[in-house]
Amino acid sequence: MRRKIVAGNWKMNNDLSQTEALLNDLIAQVPQTDARVMIAPTFVNLFQAFNVLKGHNIEVVAQNMHQAEKGAYTGEVSAQMLKSVGVNTVILGHSERRAYFGEIDELLAAKVDTALANDMEVVFCFGEELEDRKAENHFAIVEAQLKNALFHLQKEDWKNIILAYEPVWAIGTGETASPAQAQEMHAFIRKIVSEAFGSEVGNNVSILYGGSVKPANAAEIFSKEDVDGGLIGGAALKAADFVAIINAI
Repeated sequence: MRRKIVAGNWKMNNDLSQTEALLNDLIAQVPQTDARVMIAPTFVNLFQAFNVLKGHNIEVVAQNMHQAEKGAYTGEVSAQMLKSVGVNTVILGHSERRAYFGEIDELLAAKVDTALANDMEVVFCFGEELEDRKAENHFAIVEAQLKNALFHLQKEDWKNIILAYEPVWAIGTGETASPAQAQEMHAFIRKIVSEAFGSEVGNNVSILYGGSVKPANAAEIFSKEDVDGGLIGGAALKAADFVAIINAI
């Protein structure tokens, strides 16, 4: 049975003292819940976050990683480096990595393979731009992104895959896909995964919505049958907002 998940992507925000303050606020406020709660601080604060959160129901995940195991890749971080500081889950394919750093499907497929080879879990992000939505190409874009990066996997690999649909036009813009639009796309995603890997995989993979989720809209979005939680950006930087979104799940 698929899990409900609320994951907070902190992006390039919060120095060490700000990270510690937010972590302590979350420890005090995050409720006991059956849902998985994740936070993704910046690389330099992952180890401190792991230490602070030991014994609590909040998982620490990474925002990215390199596809190579090691080598002359200045500024990059490997899977084993992440695991050595207690991080076993990584976000890959975020729209900002695609847009600002030129990450394409083939590169992301290699990163996914490396993560899985190192027994890591992947939160895989994908989604269409505004022009794709306006041109009614959004289903084709999403299908291509998934097939190019994930459909070479084996059926058993999917136990370590979490999907995160990001309508790019709704990230940081204040726009949000309507709950009906979110459900429509999530149902489509589940259908194509089921067709490729069987209904057991399709029914059990968690699909998160990532596009300006806020306390005010979280409950309605999360109420949809195929929406299993959210990948939260800006609202994850305020403990009260993030906790309200967790409560909405």
